[in-house]
Amino acid sequence: MNTPQEFENEDNRIVYVKAVEVADLPKEVQAEAGDLNRLYAVHDADGQQLALVADRKLAFVLARQHDMSPVAVH
Repeated sequence: MNTPQEFENEDNRIVYVKAVEVADLPKEVQAEAGDLNRLYAVHDADGQQLALVADRKLAFVLARQHDMSPVAVH
């Protein structure tokens, strides 16, 4: 059973994965996206973007490799 402190620490490890249209990104990022129409952003609980990757599966793997719990945002 988890203590309240453990739950609090777990909450800080949640990140959110959401699809981002390349057309909505700055021109510099659009140029780096190549022929992709959509990228996936990983955000912390405060909304700060931590990563921008090419596909959803990679976003989840990246989060888990950094001991974070990814949650999809629709």
